[in-house]
Amino acid sequence: MPVHADHPPSIDVTALAAVLDGTTAGVAVFDTELRYMYVNPALVRHNGLPPAAHLGRRPSEVMPDIDAREDLMHAVLADGRAREITSSGRLPAASGTARCYWHGAYHRLEISERVVGVVGIVLEVVASDDEQRRLAQAQRHLSLLDSANTRIGTTLDMDTTCAELADLVVPGIADVAIVEVFPRDVAPPVRPAPPGVVRLRRAAMSAVRGLSPGAERFGVAGDYIDHQEDAAVPRCLATDLPIVENLTDEEQLNRSAPSPEWADAYRDLGLHSAVVVPVSVRGAPIGILGLMRGGGSPVFSDDDVVVARELAGRAAVHLDHARRFTHEHTIALELQRSLLSEPRPPHPHIEVATRYLPADRSVLVGGDWFDVIPLPDGRHLKAMGDVMGHGVEAAVAMSHYRSLLRLLADEELPPHRILQQLDRMVERSGIDRAATCLLAVVDRDGEMCEVASAGHLPPVFIDPGAAGTRICDVPAGPPLGTGFGGYRSAKMECGPGTVLFMYTDGLVERRDEDIDACVARLRELTLPEDGDLETLLDRVLERFGPGAEDDIAVMASRTRVEPV
Repeated sequence: MPVHADHPPSIDVTALAAVLDGTTAGVAVFDTELRYMYVNPALVRHNGLPPAAHLGRRPSEVMPDIDAREDLMHAVLADGRAREITSSGRLPAASGTARCYWHGAYHRLEISERVVGVVGIVLEVVASDDEQRRLAQAQRHLSLLDSANTRIGTTLDMDTTCAELADLVVPGIADVAIVEVFPRDVAPPVRPAPPGVVRLRRAAMSAVRGLSPGAERFGVAGDYIDHQEDAAVPRCLATDLPIVENLTDEEQLNRSAPSPEWADAYRDLGLHSAVVVPVSVRGAPIGILGLMRGGGSPVFSDDDVVVARELAGRAAVHLDHARRFTHEHTIALELQRSLLSEPRPPHPHIEVATRYLPADRSVLVGGDWFDVIPLPDGRHLKAMGDVMGHGVEAAVAMSHYRSLLRLLADEELPPHRILQQLDRMVERSGIDRAATCLLAVVDRDGEMCEVASAGHLPPVFIDPGAAGTRICDVPAGPPLGTGFGGYRSAKMECGPGTVLFMYTDGLVERRDEDIDACVARLRELTLPEDGDLETLLDRVLERFGPGAEDDIAVMASRTRVEPV
């Protein structure tokens, strides 16, 4: 006998059980409040709950994750019209997160013209294999698009971004993926392209494990690929639209491949379909994403093409950022290199060695600079400066500072007066970037050095032999461009062969470390046994360069004991 709740005596549940217990369809009887009065064994097995867990409770209470449509059941009670509907949800006893589907029919139950409840008959339905495949494909596509947010564009390097795109789509939607860009976006071509040929540079390629060795026949990253005039890639670039090719058709295969050799490789690897989508920014293509499938993989669907184009579009934004960064970085670097060219010694008896070390290749160059300027009477001016910020603007501001300093050097002023004049000129010229600066005027014989600082770290005097190393106690005035002035000079005696070492803060400044302690470590500097200045700077950068958070400029100079 089935278990049942209290019910009106007019309903013979025993009679219901005799009829319905043996059916394979799930059957339930509800009272007018939609509380279970009866459940047959088939429904008990399906729901995975005992009869007692149903009786006296509403469907929404027994199975809260099921779309039970109690509103529809109320409508059946109200008008007596039977209704059918498909419901879905997750059963309480089901494992995992798989969604189940049911088709149910609901009828009003009447006895002696009295409405006593609702009877529901449900059958589980299973999605077709094709629907399940489409659902799985949609889930993979959504996962790819979600992953693209974190896996593409992690750096400002174009080739890295292309590699991230290729690695993302394999094996998600392709067995082989290639990314190619126009040579001008990454490097100049090694040779001119023949007429009617589109030349791209292979930026990245990825393939599933079984195809990786054979895919090397397509070339490797860095190769230049020439595409014949009617191949898939030129057609894609010309129309800025995806091109889908059936590689099992000989005519399409021969036309699609960049060259006849590639067509042979497609055949040998068993590739049967290909998609080429443009990688474009503001309607202008900068390259392509090529996808291929082979073996037992299905041909590309329309949804695959849509997802591929969406991924290519997202990558294009990052590639455009990387291209702009590379362009600006190159301009700034070339400008700074030209301005930081090796200063010519002002006299034959002056030795100078310099180095410039960017903190990181991915960081825009800054405004570090140095100079050596000859003065009347055999004296010379040595300068080390650092303009605030990075990029083209900082490098341009640095060139203004250097030009103004050279103009002022001819006035034969002491270093603190030069800084005062330079501060006023910068304020009047409209240069909107402050800068630190250290000036040192050395007399003809190299026995006396007069030093002044505009917010710059003090110089170091390295005496030969056992004399030791001294850090100049120079009063540090405000940076240039602030208009405060108030600079003072300090004089330091120099012995024969004393080396003046000047540097920017990137050499010693470290996060969470006291700057005075960092500068104090420079007391440990000593000259190499042979006294070579180039070797000295190599050792300095080897010791202090690692971990630098800013660009480093260093200069070592001295007066030779005997002029050559």
